[in-house]
Amino acid sequence: MGGPAPMGGPAPAPYAYTSPIPVRRAHLGDALASEWTKIRSVRSTIWTLGVMALLMLGIGLAVGAIAAASTPEFSEEPALGLGFFGVLPASICVITLGVLTISSEYGTGMIRTTLTACPSRGRVLGAKAIVFFLLVFSIVTVLTAVVAAAQVSMVDAATPSGGEWLRATVGVALFLSLLGLLAMGVGAIVRHSAGAITVMIGVLLLPLVAAMFMFSEALRSVQEALLMYALPSQMIALYTETAPFEGKGPAGWEPVLILFALTAAVLGGAFALLNSRDV
Repeated sequence: MGGPAPMGGPAPAPYAYTSPIPVRRAHLGDALASEWTKIRSVRSTIWTLGVMALLMLGIGLAVGAIAAASTPEFSEEPALGLGFFGVLPASICVITLGVLTISSEYGTGMIRTTLTACPSRGRVLGAKAIVFFLLVFSIVTVLTAVVAAAQVSMVDAATPSGGEWLRATVGVALFLSLLGLLAMGVGAIVRHSAGAITVMIGVLLLPLVAAMFMFSEALRSVQEALLMYALPSQMIALYTETAPFEGKGPAGWEPVLILFALTAAVLGGAFALLNSRDV
């Protein structure tokens, strides 16, 4: 049966098949390509980033136009701080996208397919974080630069320094990108979109709301800490050289460092739970 074995080796098996597609070990680049395809092909990305851009540009330009009519009030300080009014509502969009980047896969069951294709859960979480960070950072940097340039040109105020320009653009972009990663970590821990978004909205707004109702003198130190370290206060501090609360609290680049430490801790917890829980 069959012909003689070819010179130099045994005859091939009767039903042997060799794939024409090269087989190689998957790496981080494959995971990054997969996550980039996901994040750019879902509607939630378009809607959240589109609304974020509208809020930052619309509110930023509107506030700049209003401030231009009252220039004496801004003549001694740069107009860059006006960008905060658009950044705060835009942060809610970044939080929402950060949560949906991972929690939506749990809601649809897609996470099972993702982890089957890439069993390394740390690689999946790392790829999601890298793609999300680079996307949000690049878009927010462009938006903050446009808004800052428009506000400085409209408002007759002090000339900002190079450091102030850098914090108002790159610093704000870093802050919002880290805030989105923090939301992604919470989404990986909670594994429910509505629940994780609710938690993050509470983290964003609850400290300020709680501080408003602390009338007791015994709670004065707690009230001051909540006011100084609340996320909106950290955003304001990015636009100042000195601490905005009578010289107390973080200022300059310190809010970015604080948020980086918090985000790293939450993502570390998310990684640990992702490895220890079933999907």
